[in-house]
Amino acid sequence: MEPAVTITRRGADRLASGHPWIYRSDVERAPADLPSGEVVAIVDGRRRFLAKAYWSTRSQIALRVVTRDEEPVDEPFLAGRLRSALELRERTFPGEPSVRLVHGEADLLPGVVVDRYGEVAVLQTLIPATDRRKELLADLLVQLAGVRAVVERNDVKVRELEGLPLSKGMLRGEAPGALEYREGAARMKLDLLGGQKTGAFLDQRENRLRAGEYARGRCLDCFTYAGAFALQLAARAEHVTAVELQAPAAAQARENAALSGVAGLEVVEQNAFDFLRDEAEKEPSWDLVVLDPPAFAKNKASIPAARRGYKEINLRAMHVLKPGGILVSASCSYHVSPAMLEEIILDAARDVRRPVQMLERRGASRDHPVLLGVPETQYLKCFILRLP
Repeated sequence: MEPAVTITRRGADRLASGHPWIYRSDVERAPADLPSGEVVAIVDGRRRFLAKAYWSTRSQIALRVVTRDEEPVDEPFLAGRLRSALELRERTFPGEPSVRLVHGEADLLPGVVVDRYGEVAVLQTLIPATDRRKELLADLLVQLAGVRAVVERNDVKVRELEGLPLSKGMLRGEAPGALEYREGAARMKLDLLGGQKTGAFLDQRENRLRAGEYARGRCLDCFTYAGAFALQLAARAEHVTAVELQAPAAAQARENAALSGVAGLEVVEQNAFDFLRDEAEKEPSWDLVVLDPPAFAKNKASIPAARRGYKEINLRAMHVLKPGGILVSASCSYHVSPAMLEEIILDAARDVRRPVQMLERRGASRDHPVLLGVPETQYLKCFILRLP
């Protein structure tokens, strides 16, 4: 039988609302020396069972609900949750070799992220409970997802909040060589062990394809990284300029353009803020601008600075767009809500004295589901706008 952790009335109300996290401030009683990673029974002040959860001693999120039923959290349980996640991907992206298989809490598998690229899965176990079970999870991925290799990419700083070491390497199979990822007609090389995070930032896939449908004339892709947005724009535009500060990423963008057989795509190694500032001094000459920056707001304290950053790039983009131009503006900062990003864009539009039409409010691709009642799973915003 699992050890019991008693939570406050406020914590119980939070669980009743559907949210799967209980913060440390709402833990009323817990067994002494309860180790991180244990499965515990959450009970209220009257000892009534509420849920089973993973326990953490270090994080401010002390409890992450795994199930609200009195059932064992064992190998068959995890296999069932993984099968459910795989079934969703087969319904949303049937036959797609590159897809996010598991999206943490949104797939009722807290602390687990899995991306698949063909026969290789990339696994992140972000909390002590799932880190203790990573060998089991790797076995289940081989059995149920049919992959031949499992890469561990646990070199993300969020693990440090849980007191976990950073690590990466192979859990199953041999290290993959150069892999290729396809997005529409675009082809991109992947380095699953040396690249960023779990590969190709699959959360923006459908937004990139959609942006490509709006492309014409001269298009600008800021913060291009490996050129994924730029490659989609290049399929229809006359010319695309992709701006990237980091030389290795810029080189990868050029390599991906060559691999995709794309002409008319120029990669500029420069700070996107500086590039936009210089372009804003000229006559508007761009038909479409993409803004897909890294997260500006890592925590609540950084929100004011993030607002200034988002406003500046959107304001500069509005300066450089021709009448009728399209602005694709994204933010992956959870702490910047969709309403806040819309407010920032409107504020920038007032400053440049230009009306803005909202064409589409978009989020992450469908393999990154949002769990209702858990706003943390809705981190990505992507607005498609027109400046008449």
